[in-house]
Amino acid sequence: MKEFTITASESGQKCIKYCEKVLPAAGTGFLHKMLRKKNITLNGKKSDGTERLCVGDVVRFFFADETFDTFSRSPAGPKSSVNGQNKSHSATCEVRPLDENRIIYEDEHVLFYNKPVGILSQKASPEDISLNEMLLAYLTDKNKHEKDTVSKASICNRLDRNTSGLVICGKTYMGLRTMNELIAQRTVGKYYHCIVTGQVRQSVSIRGYLKKDEKTNKVTISKSPFEGSSYIETEIRPIVCGRDASLLEVHLITGKTHQIRSHLASLGHAIIGDYKYGNRQTNDRYRKKYGLKSQLLHAYRIVFPKMEAEFSFLSEKEFIAPKPDLFTRIEKEEIHGNVEFQRS
Repeated sequence: MKEFTITASESGQKCIKYCEKVLPAAGTGFLHKMLRKKNITLNGKKSDGTERLCVGDVVRFFFADETFDTFSRSPAGPKSSVNGQNKSHSATCEVRPLDENRIIYEDEHVLFYNKPVGILSQKASPEDISLNEMLLAYLTDKNKHEKDTVSKASICNRLDRNTSGLVICGKTYMGLRTMNELIAQRTVGKYYHCIVTGQVRQSVSIRGYLKKDEKTNKVTISKSPFEGSSYIETEIRPIVCGRDASLLEVHLITGKTHQIRSHLASLGHAIIGDYKYGNRQTNDRYRKKYGLKSQLLHAYRIVFPKMEAEFSFLSEKEFIAPKPDLFTRIEKEEIHGNVEFQRS
């Protein structure tokens, strides 16, 4: 059993976030499971991970020493601070830092990154290397004398492995908390570009209910609420239609797993390249012609609300991430080369 008492510099963060920093190789899903089974406790009681830690709180990990040691090793190999003491983690594999050419914006508190296809936002299993580890490696290398700042850094919004585009990262506790609050309150606008099958000529706001099957990693949606479902809302605006495909702007109102992909598929306009919810024959054709191996979905723009105080410099600003080259090529050849409809 390992026991940690929360210090002033560690207070204010959620219990699950603290656990992720103590055991960076464990994975969020595994930690939630340990919390449910009371293998991790807060002040001797069961925790759901959402509680904000206070000075003097006690977090206990009821793991074997070898298990704890295994999960405490960070793939990025930086030093992390636990109870004010620096603890070196031996690197199990090398993590490359963020590509600075893909950083859209960075300041003292936040960083916006254009994630390429093929990279996880957060690890799903202990051996994964995700954007979160790449962020920590980048900040560790850049801020060699600011370990406390690095230990609080994390991504704020998640994209599927095969979805590209803007990911919001908090570099400091203030940055992380502010960005997470904006996302939770739905006051930061998140806009996507996607290419779907068929012609979409009218803007539409669609609402429904979604539930994820953890075993199949696939979601089910319905117009009416059902047991275990969550409310979802998506706004769709056509930009231009080709003969067989359309380029859409999607405003993500709520942010649930596979929301855009499943919602569009339910309308009969699945995202091209999406084998989980789309048409295999269509996707096979694009794979053969273009080598496409991922869905044509890109988080291209974020828009901030009016903000004051420390984050006034982000007030009402928007940030745009360039689309991948293959996305642009398919858009040009399949849609702009065969225009049937274009919004004025």
